[in-house]
Amino acid sequence: MIWLIVTEFGRDEFIKRLADPTWCQSLGTVLAFDWNASGLKTIIKAALKEAIREAERSRGIAICGGKGKTSRKTPEEIQLWCDRMSFETNKGYDLIYASKMAAKVDSPLVQDGYQLYHHSFIFSHSGAWTVIQQGMNITNVTARRYHWYSDEKKNFVLEPHSTICAQALKY
Repeated sequence: MIWLIVTEFGRDEFIKRLADPTWCQSLGTVLAFDWNASGLKTIIKAALKEAIREAERSRGIAICGGKGKTSRKTPEEIQLWCDRMSFETNKGYDLIYASKMAAKVDSPLVQDGYQLYHHSFIFSHSGAWTVIQQGMNITNVTARRYHWYSDEKKNFVLEPHSTICAQALKY
């Protein structure tokens, strides 16, 4: 299904659509996951990462990071795929910088009480990228997702997100 979308609309459009939380939620439903599962986005990213394994280089799309300890390996995975896709050195540095800055903004700088536990960085051969992160607020037991898209980000501090979405609080 991923390759059908990429073939029909292009790699960068697929990357852009992943930055839209409604589209991403719908993708999870189409993939037959429970639409309201608390870990739907983490499951989708893991499933997509597995689905494109061995085709990243030929298709020009890489999915890096994931949940927990895997999220901390994101810079190394980005560098690995930049090397395999024969990117210029500076482009790899720029992508790693974007990944790290998104994590810094959404964790210590936003200071909204949501501790990040999931960080995915998806990029194409042309350099378009999406960051999807998820944090948990243990006080009210809700999750919040932070979506970034490279073309919508003007800088890393002033309104950098495509979307921030969270569950409604139930008291």
